[in-house]
Amino acid sequence: MKTIKGPAIFVAQYLSDTPPYNTLPSLAAWAGSLGYKGLQIPVDPRLIDIDRAASSPEYCAELLASVRQHGVEITELSTHLQGQLIAVHPAYSELFDGFAPADLRGDPAARTEWARSQLFAAAQASKNLGLTAHATFSGALAWPFFYPWPQRPPGLVDTAFAELARRWLPILDAFDAAGVDVCYEIHPGEDLHDGVSFERFLSAVHNHRRACILYDPSHFVLQQLDYVRFLDIYHERIRIAHIKDAEFSSDGRQGVYGGYSDWPDRAGRFRALGDGQVDFRAIFTRLAKYDYPGWAVLENECAYKHPEDAAREGAAFISRHIIRVAEGAFDDFAGSGVEGEGIRKVLGIE
Repeated sequence: MKTIKGPAIFVAQYLSDTPPYNTLPSLAAWAGSLGYKGLQIPVDPRLIDIDRAASSPEYCAELLASVRQHGVEITELSTHLQGQLIAVHPAYSELFDGFAPADLRGDPAARTEWARSQLFAAAQASKNLGLTAHATFSGALAWPFFYPWPQRPPGLVDTAFAELARRWLPILDAFDAAGVDVCYEIHPGEDLHDGVSFERFLSAVHNHRRACILYDPSHFVLQQLDYVRFLDIYHERIRIAHIKDAEFSSDGRQGVYGGYSDWPDRAGRFRALGDGQVDFRAIFTRLAKYDYPGWAVLENECAYKHPEDAAREGAAFISRHIIRVAEGAFDDFAGSGVEGEGIRKVLGIE
C-alpha cells in the first residue's frame, strides 16, 4: 500500500488579479503557509505559458523552482475549461464562449481548435514538468437529453459518444506519448457524469489506457450515487482525487433536480471540508487500500464558508485523514516462521 501524497489544493477557485492569488509564486507561498505541499494549477496565462512549457524544459524547471522554494510541488495541470470546449452542444455555445479567448468567441470551430491545441500543449508540458496525470472535463454533446422527455430518438446517445470519442482519441494518444493519464472529472454537465457514462466512453475509445478518472465524491452526493462503492469499482482508473465535501437534504419541495434554486437553497450543495456529509474516513481508507498513486487535493466550492477559511481549515483536515500505511501486518510478531515445504506439513500434505 502507498501513503497518499498531500495535502494539495486546486487553485482555480482562488485565482484572481489580487495578491496573493494572482501569480504562481505568490499562490505557492500562500498555500505553503497554510500547510499545503502541492498545487494543482489551471492552464491559465496568469500562472503558466502553456505553449512555452510544452517546448521548453528550462522554463518548466523555472516554474518548479518558483514553487519549491515555498515547500510546494505542482501536482497536476488542469484544462477543465478547455476540455469543456472539446464538445459543446449548441444550446450552451454562447454561455461557454467565455471559456475561450475573446477573439475566438462566436466561432465554435475556431474555439474548439484552440481548445485542442491547449490540450496537446498540456500533454507535453506535463511531461516536461515531470507530471503523470492531468485534470480535465470531457465536454458534452448529449447532456441536454439526459432525461428522456421527449423520448430520445434511437441512436442519439450512441452517436454522441462515438463523436465524443472521435474528438478525444487523438488527444488521448498525445498524452499517451507523453506518459500522462487524462483524468476526466466525473461531473454533472459533462457527458461523463457517472460510472455508466464513463464506461460507455471507455468502450468508445477502445479502453484507452490513458482514459482515467478524477474522483470527486461531492458530485456523487448530489446525484445520490454510492461514492464509496464507486472507488471499489473504478479504483484502477482513478489517478486524481478532489477532496471536496457536500450535503444532500431533500424535502417536500425539491430533490436532486433542484437546479433552479441558488446554491445555498438547493437540496444538494457543496460544503467546506467537515461541514458536509461525505464519509472521508471511508474514502481515505479505500484510497490507501487500492494503492491510489496521487495527491489528496482540496477543491473548495462551499456555498456558505469564506474560501480563505475553507482553505486554512482544509489543509489540516486532509492531513488528519491521510493514512500513513502500515509497513507490515499487525500480527507479524507472532509469525510461525514456517514457509516453503513446511507449509505442506502444516496442511498435512505428504
